[in-house]
Amino acid sequence: MTGYRPGAYAVGRPARVSWWERVLNPASPLWRVDWLLLGCVLLLCALGSLLVWSATRTALANAGEDPQSYFHKQLLNIGIGLALAVLAVVVDYRSLRVYGWVVYGIAILGLVLVLTPLGSTINGSHSWIELGGGFSFQPSEFAKLGILLAMAITLAERRDREEAPRTGDILGALSIAALPMGLVMLQPDLGTTMVMAFIVLGVLTVSGAPARWPLGLIAAGVVAGFVVVRLGLLSEYQMNRFAAFADPTLDPRGVGYNTIQSRIAIGAGGLTGKGLFHGSQTTGQFVPEQQTDFIFTVAGEELGFVGAGLIIVLFIVLIWRACRIALRSDDLFGALIAAGVVSWFGFQVFENIGMTIGIMPVTGIPLPYVSYGGSAMFANLIAAGLLLNIQLRSE
Repeated sequence: MTGYRPGAYAVGRPARVSWWERVLNPASPLWRVDWLLLGCVLLLCALGSLLVWSATRTALANAGEDPQSYFHKQLLNIGIGLALAVLAVVVDYRSLRVYGWVVYGIAILGLVLVLTPLGSTINGSHSWIELGGGFSFQPSEFAKLGILLAMAITLAERRDREEAPRTGDILGALSIAALPMGLVMLQPDLGTTMVMAFIVLGVLTVSGAPARWPLGLIAAGVVAGFVVVRLGLLSEYQMNRFAAFADPTLDPRGVGYNTIQSRIAIGAGGLTGKGLFHGSQTTGQFVPEQQTDFIFTVAGEELGFVGAGLIIVLFIVLIWRACRIALRSDDLFGALIAAGVVSWFGFQVFENIGMTIGIMPVTGIPLPYVSYGGSAMFANLIAAGLLLNIQLRSE
């Protein structure tokens, strides 16, 4: 008999299916993975690793250290982050209605510990917990996930025939977000607080809350910002950064230095760039914090308009796929998580790239998947895992 396999039809013994038959089976989960989104994430991680290597190799060599140490650490960060992303894919996102509160609680605990003697200050922000061995942990990155999940849990609850969240649920969700945002402002970390605010707006808007709520929050934010500035509640370096945004030439050797040098670096790249590892601004270490907040300047100088444009296109595709996942989610809970990730990445990418070219104030937030860092990479890859999770479990 053609195609007969001994034992395949024996009673109580299922037919063996080879691995390639499982892969080619249309019902296989591999066919449902959003490979375009995953490809964008992996390509951004790969490009970011090379850019981090280029931004740090000269300074490390001059200091007599391994020129590839930051590169190796970034690969380790990506490896750990991918493992966390796989975990975020495997665990059904609907179970996060229970475990989401654990994430939120751990994030709050971390933010509180930062404000104790366990916390340390880096670049004017008391946002870190030193772990030793050159590694540090930034709880505010995971607080983004905590806010996202806790708000989605609260606003996804519906009673029969309800099309919009109840007023009590909205106030509860805003209270949930206010606690970590207040703790982050005490550090102070204005940039991360702004990202959190956009997550809140995104989740609240998609939840079906009346328009007066998001519009009212925007108006309240504008008024609060005006009051904070007038009362001098921001630190001096934060005020100087806003002044430098208005006119970098006011203090070209001080707070305006970053913006001026980043513009020079990006402009020097031209159409195709000077080539990886050959940027004079990057090699000369003229741009501060180039492996983290100003990593886009390395792309602009060494890869030119083409390379920098490719990074922007990858982010556009990633956000488009995330929007698609939000629209196709089977339930409101999944849609709210995806919408929060869209708001998170959309604003953070715009702010980071915008501050390097001078159209946004310098706030010190990294470029997702591209900038060097462990905590941010872990949180970003977990967010990508959640998107894939929702997509896999949606009809």
